Amino acid sequence: MQKLLLLGDEAIALAAVDAGLSGMYAYPGTPSTEIMEFIQASPEAAERGIHREWSSNEKTALEAALGMSYAGKRAMAAMKHVGLNVAADTFINSAITGVNGGLVVVAADDPSMHSSQNEQDSRFYGKFAFVPVFEPSDQQEAYDMIFDAFELSEKCKLPVLFRITTRLAHSRSAIIRKTPQPEKKMKLPDEPRQFVLLPAIARKRYRLLLSAYESLKYDNRISKYNLFRDGSNRRLGVITCGIAYNYLMENFPDGGPDFPVLRITAYPFPADIIRDITGRCEEILILEEGYPVVEEALRGLLDNNLKILGRLDGTIPRDGELNPSIVARALGLPVAPRLTVPEIVKTRPPSFCKGCGHSDTFNAIIEALRPFGIEGVFSDIGCYTLAALPPYSFINSCVDMGASVTMAVGAADAGLFPSVAVIGDSTFTHSGMTGLLDAVVKNSPVTIIISDNSTTGMTGGQKSQATGRLEQICGGIGVDPDHIRVIVPLRKNHDDNVRVMKEEFSYRGVSVIISSRECIQTASRRKRSTIEK
Repeated sequence: MQKLLLLGDEAIALAAVDAGLSGMYAYPGTPSTEIMEFIQASPEAAERGIHREWSSNEKTALEAALGMSYAGKRAMAAMKHVGLNVAADTFINSAITGVNGGLVVVAADDPSMHSSQNEQDSRFYGKFAFVPVFEPSDQQEAYDMIFDAFELSEKCKLPVLFRITTRLAHSRSAIIRKTPQPEKKMKLPDEPRQFVLLPAIARKRYRLLLSAYESLKYDNRISKYNLFRDGSNRRLGVITCGIAYNYLMENFPDGGPDFPVLRITAYPFPADIIRDITGRCEEILILEEGYPVVEEALRGLLDNNLKILGRLDGTIPRDGELNPSIVARALGLPVAPRLTVPEIVKTRPPSFCKGCGHSDTFNAIIEALRPFGIEGVFSDIGCYTLAALPPYSFINSCVDMGASVTMAVGAADAGLFPSVAVIGDSTFTHSGMTGLLDAVVKNSPVTIIISDNSTTGMTGGQKSQATGRLEQICGGIGVDPDHIRVIVPLRKNHDDNVRVMKEEFSYRGVSVIISSRECIQTASRRKRSTIEK
């Protein structure tokens, strides 16, 4: 069998291709981006004609994946945890419609918020929607689980949530590859009206969903991943979830602990497996990455006085990532002292790349707003968010994709003038367009600056749906063409750019300034590629 060294993201992507995938749908978001990128670069995917184009946002990605499932083929949608918020309407309702071809939804959570606004735990979405959840502990398990996830999806006619975290997504390990499977043939659903969620149909579908969810607990494709290992020292038992199992085992390199361990990597699970360990031990320590999902469930299942240790009682920190040292302290084991970080490799504040167009855009904004006495703009999620830091320190918000536009509209409603928003080109087509429509309908006195670098820059330079279309989109939404201004953010154009901005900031209506210049990183890669050819 072929053995490969892969990132967790890459193992998931390869498994999907090997499991007979027909369509991959995603919007870039760290730490999930490499799943789509791997499939886009895959010779096998190209040869088979697997669909693998980026979507405008996570909601459209999941809806398209559901459409491919409707046609009987296997589809995957991948996103980071906050992207699942964007796709939540589709995700929750897809559990009620059910699926036809296998549908796997990968949610990559980001504990400690390395590149995110929060550290939410996507397992709650699985419980909320009543769908099975897989949470692999290593790359090989992630690869193997994808096969079971597709099979389970088709067996129970439900989408499957596949939850990973940053450390699994972006660490490498060897995996043994299975024999690839052929794609499924197109076959429309036997009950096409199951996708019509009129109340009369939805009520029936919801009852079927509740019944199916109960039976999932005993399906072998889930139960085989939840393993109990007994131990002679029964004072303490440990329950681990997903990657937390590795943090436990790193503290016992010579054969493992002498106490009972229950390893949970698939949900839902029956109460029996919990009672196997709780009936043997005086205390239970729960190790899970993210929220205390299992810990809260355990407290609800038990009606005895068993002592439960975890995030809720402070044994494990309530926020942030787990690591072997945290686990060692919880177990009362000695913890090696942390090494001093040399000055040369100490963390430095992030900053714009040298020559970045966002930098020239903000220099112009700051000067243009000075006469108005405004000391900040509403901003959004992208590289330009770094203008919240010195030397600019000129950002008042970064909440969620597209919120800059609508927050500017709301502030204008409150009387702020000028009310200015800065949003990137990819973020604008992701979630900013509808906010601009609100502004047009109300003729809000706002200026929307689209900092257009012709790529999705923060996640590595993926294709932007906005490239070459921004003026047409804004005009189509209804912005007066006289107030759609295009500038080039270069130092030599600074005075002209400041003049244009002052004119539009003074306008009491909707205006859009497109500050357009290719990302310095993608431009460099493109030039290198041209030279190499």
